[in-house]
Formats: sequence, C-alpha cells, structure tokens
Amino acid sequence: MKPYLEILKLVWPLALGMVNNAVMQFVDRAYLAHHSMASLEAVLPAGMLAWVFMGFFQSVIGYAGVFVAQYHGAKDYAKCRSCYRAALAIAVVSGLLMLPLWPFGDWILAQVAPSPDILGLERAYYDVMILGGIFVYGQMAATAYFTGRGLTRVIFWVNLSGNLLNVALDPVLIFGWCVVPKLGIAGAAYATVFSTAVQWLILAALARRHLDSADSATSVPSVSPHPILSSILRFGIPSGLYELLNMVSFSIFVFVTGGVGDVALAVSNACFSVNYLVFAPMMGFALGAQTLVGQARGRGDDSGASAAFWRTLVLALGFVALVGGLTLAFHRPILSIFAPPDVAQSAEFHSLGVILFWLMAGWMFFDAADIVVSGALKGAGDTRFVMVWMLVCSFVLWLPLVFLVRRFHNTMPALWSTMIVYVIIIGTGSLLRWRGGRWRKIKLV
Repeated sequence: MKPYLEILKLVWPLALGMVNNAVMQFVDRAYLAHHSMASLEAVLPAGMLAWVFMGFFQSVIGYAGVFVAQYHGAKDYAKCRSCYRAALAIAVVSGLLMLPLWPFGDWILAQVAPSPDILGLERAYYDVMILGGIFVYGQMAATAYFTGRGLTRVIFWVNLSGNLLNVALDPVLIFGWCVVPKLGIAGAAYATVFSTAVQWLILAALARRHLDSADSATSVPSVSPHPILSSILRFGIPSGLYELLNMVSFSIFVFVTGGVGDVALAVSNACFSVNYLVFAPMMGFALGAQTLVGQARGRGDDSGASAAFWRTLVLALGFVALVGGLTLAFHRPILSIFAPPDVAQSAEFHSLGVILFWLMAGWMFFDAADIVVSGALKGAGDTRFVMVWMLVCSFVLWLPLVFLVRRFHNTMPALWSTMIVYVIIIGTGSLLRWRGGRWRKIKLV
C-alpha cells in the first residue's frame, strides 16, 4: 500500500490540476451555451484547431520535464537548472513561430465551417487563443521544471488560482458586465489567455526563487543549456509530433461530425466537454508515470521504473471506473447544463446524449491505459514509437474508418463507435510495447 500512496502523493496535484483545466473549459462552454447555441457549436472546433498548433510546441517544451526528472534521479542538479533555461529558450522561439499560423488557421476554418455565422465565431475564438500561445509556452517551461523535480503541489495551487480567475472573468467578458463590453465567444478566449499569463508569471517567480535557493545551498557550477537543448529537441520533437497527430486526427473527426446536424453537433460537443472532464485526470496520471519512470531511469533503476508504471496504471484505471460510473449515473443533470431551452430540441438533445455517454463508457478503459502507458514510454525516452504508433492508428486505421462510416451511415452514434475500435487497438499496441522492454535500452542522460 505504501508505494501506491507515494505515487498518489506525486500524482494527485497533477490529476487535480488537469481537472482544474477541464472545469475551466467546462465552465467556458456552459457559459457559451447560455450565450448562444452557435457559440457552443463554434468553440470546440476553434479551440481544437488552436491546440493543434499550440500542442506541438507545448509538448516539445514539456519534454524538458523528462530530462529534469532523469537528471534529478541522477542527482545532477546543475543540469536540472540548465533544462529549465533550455525550455524557456524553446518557449520564446515557439511563441514567435506561432505568428504565421494565425492567418493559416483562419483559412482552415473558412474551409470547414458549416456556415458564415459559425465561421465568424470560430475565428473570434481562435485568433485570441493563438496569439496568446506564448503564455502557454512560458507556463509549460516552468511546469516542466517543477514536475521533473517532483514538486507537483506548487503547480496545482498556481493552476487552481489561475483557473479560478478565469472562471470569474468568463461572465464578465462573455456577457459584458458593468463597463465591460459584451465580447461573447471572444471573451471566453480572453479570460483563458489572461489567466494563463498570470499563472506563468507566478510560476516563473517561484522557479527563480527555487533556483536561487538551490544555488545558494550548493556549490554546483552552472552548466551551459545548449547541449541539453539539442537533446530536448531530439526526443521532444517526436513527442510533440505525437501530440500534433493526436490533435489533428481528433480535429478531423470533430469537423467530420459537423455535417451530421446542428443539434447532433451541439450534443457531441457537450459530451466531449464532459469526456474531457472525466479523462483530464488521466493526463495527470500520465505525467506522473512519465516523471516516476524518468526519475527511476536517471537512477539506473529499470525495475523501479516498471513497478512505478504498473502501479500508476492500476490507480488510473480504478479512478476511471469510479468517475465513469458516476458520470453515467448522473447523465441527465449533466446534459441539462448544455441542453437548449426549446422543449423539442431539449428532448432530442437528451436522447442522443444518453447514447453518446454509453459509447464514451465503452472506450474509457483502453483510452486511459494508452494515455498512461504513453506517458511511461515518453519518460523512458521511447518517443519515436509513440509518434509512429499514433500515426499508424490514427491515419491508417481510424480516420479511413470514420470516412467510411460517414459515407454509408452518417449518424453521430456510428461515428462515435469508431473511436471504440481506435482506442482498443492503440491502447493494446502501446501496452505490448512497454511489456516488450525495448525502452530499457534507451539512454537520455
């Protein structure tokens, strides 16, 4: 029992931090649902496209946390500091590289938007999010440092404070309170960007304070970040491509579902919001597995890395069983948050929502397993496999199946059913890769 408690001590701040982010997005979309059905339809595809672009750079920067973890396990604290500086350098460059993606994203939205009205709303949200990417990257650089060192509670409290600020700003900016103009869907984006910037400033100050304290407590000389930066890019770029492929494939799926119908799309977007709320903690468990495996690998303890992974997976699946069961039990009040006021539309909304909730329950275990094992593989440095396996499963298997279903049976339940096939295949393959043990031969530090 003690090893599980030690894992929970590291993981719970990460998991709850991801829940904070999910709640923030949930509240954003709940407010937008009361603003207009069109805003609810627009926020998911616009947000997904923004995160397609930002997710790649964010994952590359975040991979610095694996190097921090491995150097921390090896007790090479000077290189831990160098990893943080390298991550900050990548964050600045990434922010500049986002600028050309602003008009490119607007063009993509113009090609896939179901109507001019929805396109205008999608662009309003996307433009603000994409220009605020630099704050996301700075926050990730500081987060990677604290995560790699195992200081996860710092991240949680800063994240919680920032998200509470975002929730407070949402109604003010969306609906226009007092002297603040009514910004609608753009107001939700401004609230998110501002709260992220505040989190970055706080984390950066705390990281600086921690580094100064560590420097004064030890006589470890400073190390140039340039060689470490090269290593982070070498292993982090495949990790970033993994996230990019994941987001692109899912975004394509979201855009494909836009052709089913307005009510069906609104139900699908609402259910995806709930799904993210359920599975957000899995990202925390994955980050915990990544950190624990990285630290054990830094110590040269492969058996410890394996044990940490399996224990984290058991805890993650137990959590999914609990939360998934509660979600199914209370599906009606959850769906009522998003349901339109019109009685006929509300009945259709609930009827389809129940079906999608049960389909969501069908894939959650394999999806959770894949998320956690992929985090463990990344912590061991096996980033090329997770990238290639994501490419094969998403673009060779899943998306062709999606377009086939769209052609012959274009309903939301049928399209959602393809995800069950997808997560079973990708989750099983990732687990077999871990059991094969090839990650033991990879050396990061």
